[in-house]
Amino acid sequence: MHRKMTSINGIKLRLLFLFIFVSNIPLRRANIGDFDAHWQRRQDAAKKAAGNAYNPNPHNVTNHFNKQVHKHVNETRRGLAGTPYMGECLASNPIDQCWRCDPNWSENRQKLANCVLGFGHKTRGGQGGEFYVVTDNSDDELVNPKPGTLRHAVIQTEPLWIIFERPMMIKLKQELMIASHKTIDGRGGHVHFAGGAGLTLQYVENVIIHSLHIHDIKTGSGGYIRDAVDHYGLRTRSDGDGISMFGATNIWIDHVSMSNCMDGLIDAIELCTAITVSNCHFTDHNDVMLFGASDSRSEDKIQQITIAFNHFGKRLIQRMPRCRWGFFHVVNNDYTHWEMYAIGGSQQPTIISQGNRFIAPPNPNAKEVTHRSYSPKSVWKNWLWTSEDDVLLNGAFFTTSGDKSTMTSHSKQDMISAKPGSYVRRLTRFAGALNCKRGQPC
Repeated sequence: MHRKMTSINGIKLRLLFLFIFVSNIPLRRANIGDFDAHWQRRQDAAKKAAGNAYNPNPHNVTNHFNKQVHKHVNETRRGLAGTPYMGECLASNPIDQCWRCDPNWSENRQKLANCVLGFGHKTRGGQGGEFYVVTDNSDDELVNPKPGTLRHAVIQTEPLWIIFERPMMIKLKQELMIASHKTIDGRGGHVHFAGGAGLTLQYVENVIIHSLHIHDIKTGSGGYIRDAVDHYGLRTRSDGDGISMFGATNIWIDHVSMSNCMDGLIDAIELCTAITVSNCHFTDHNDVMLFGASDSRSEDKIQQITIAFNHFGKRLIQRMPRCRWGFFHVVNNDYTHWEMYAIGGSQQPTIISQGNRFIAPPNPNAKEVTHRSYSPKSVWKNWLWTSEDDVLLNGAFFTTSGDKSTMTSHSKQDMISAKPGSYVRRLTRFAGALNCKRGQPC
């Protein structure tokens, strides 16, 4: 009993320190030309949300995730083993199993919000809100967006579940500023974002981005852009990321296909936390994911991100992801291509790699999965980077480090090993945007 109380008191002290630490952080003002009272309020709310979302025992989250994978694979093993895909619903991992085999998914769209696992597991997006149907793919009005456009939908104050009337190609004139409590649901719509700016989540919480194609994203020149019903302001040049998160909390990105953006495919910086990126397909890019933008921003220790069931595919080079400071669970992903390295980092991030498949490139100098930046071995040897049940092929090798005994203890109920990397092709079979049809399992 005494040990239990000591542990609880220790957690309380860590949380108290965290709240004090976070509340005194001066965030950078990325792409905000006029940091007015509106943005100050949003920044303050983002700090509070990040503190509330932080889990002082992140290993409990990773073990719960592993438990769900273990349960799902045992239940579906007989039906999937050795079976080629013939068009029937074969939900290949526990997130997909939660909703994909329902032929009435289009009438039960908001059920999706109950399916997220990992650090983003509290994300509900626009669940409980009204549906907003995007009928117009134009993006001509940045300050006074037209009703029926996506830009008009995402700035609304209330929770919204945003869907699309038909297949669309959307070319954003400038970055799309997405407000809190939104779901952008591309299922059944075949929706592409291409040739223009990307999606921005800045000082927001509780957003789901699902089943979209995002590719060939360019930098935006900036200008006056509306970010809320009651506010617009001057934005500077955007970076050209596919999805850019800045001070964002409780975010789920699922079944998104991404390639060939000007900067990163997905970036999460400056107090982003409680994020899950799952079931995505990435191709044709250099800097795939950046989590933590600077070695000097120690406040990003609060970052907790799950990367699961994704396929890192053709013509990728590096940063899958590239991490700083925080805690990152990389589980059951398929790494079939990289040119430099797969997983990298600096400033003592914790990286737990479990049940991934790593296929090294032919280049004999690029066989190592991992890459540590700006630190000698005498320093990085203490960073906790673990590899458990990963499959390493074609000469791939993962350089581990740190003392596993420092990992947070957990209950016997949670002590379930991740599924081995040999299951990855099955678990990632349907990575990327889905071609869902109404009235049929997706």
